Amino acid sequence: MPELPEVEYERRRLQRAMAGARIRAVILRRANLRYEFPPDFVRRLEGQMVRGVARRAKYLLAELGSGDVLLMHLGMSGSFRVVHRNTHEQVPHEDRYDLHDHVIFEISTGAVVVFNDPRRFGFMTLLAPGEVDTHATLGRLGPEPLAARFDVPALAKELSRRKTSLKIALSDQRVIAGLGNIYVCEALHRARLSPLRRASTLTTRTGEPRPALDDLVRAIREVLTEAIRNQNRTGGVDRFRVYDREGRRCPRRGCAGTIKRIVQGGRSTFYCPVCQR
Repeated sequence: MPELPEVEYERRRLQRAMAGARIRAVILRRANLRYEFPPDFVRRLEGQMVRGVARRAKYLLAELGSGDVLLMHLGMSGSFRVVHRNTHEQVPHEDRYDLHDHVIFEISTGAVVVFNDPRRFGFMTLLAPGEVDTHATLGRLGPEPLAARFDVPALAKELSRRKTSLKIALSDQRVIAGLGNIYVCEALHRARLSPLRRASTLTTRTGEPRPALDDLVRAIREVLTEAIRNQNRTGGVDRFRVYDREGRRCPRRGCAGTIKRIVQGGRSTFYCPVCQR
């Protein structure tokens, strides 16, 4: 499933392709993705100026001139591609789209933005002006991990009352918005913290942050920043220090540990039991 860096990469691509331009036409090649499209979906989009494309956790939000917001989620397999109309029109109509190209936005600049989703767990809907803050999911999200309001005191406040494991606490979207399974594993390894450790042990009894919490906040920011920067590169699992590397030697210099896999909250956790405490 795409995580925050993958979604941020898509946001930047959509921002370049759509911001400041109008949506000339919308083509729906099916009636639904994970959910059905709103009945007025096409009408409310066509002719609208896209003010910009934002991201909240793993959600994409295209802000329209009308005040509406196009809310999009990639699901497990969704992605966008951007082609130019001139190139697009040179291809015979029946060959322009893949079987899993479900939504097409024709942009006034000549770009064509295509949403492809083989498994159809993604979705798109429209929010009226003012609905973003009261949306059932968006309204409950914690701070963005790369935003200024995500800092050591804020995280200490959340973790001080958590009796769950550190891995489970960090995966809670009410604690940190958009931080997913892969990058929780990566950040914990970088910060030398065990995913099994009780979350509240990173604070004192009075809720003050312990030094390890500084390392954790720094690690979260670093792994996400690096992952966003590396999105246009290949490399697969070798991009990661611990994720999906069960049985391999710990990459930390001087550590003789072996990466272990366990299951927490129904998700795989990868860590080094030697250097992560």
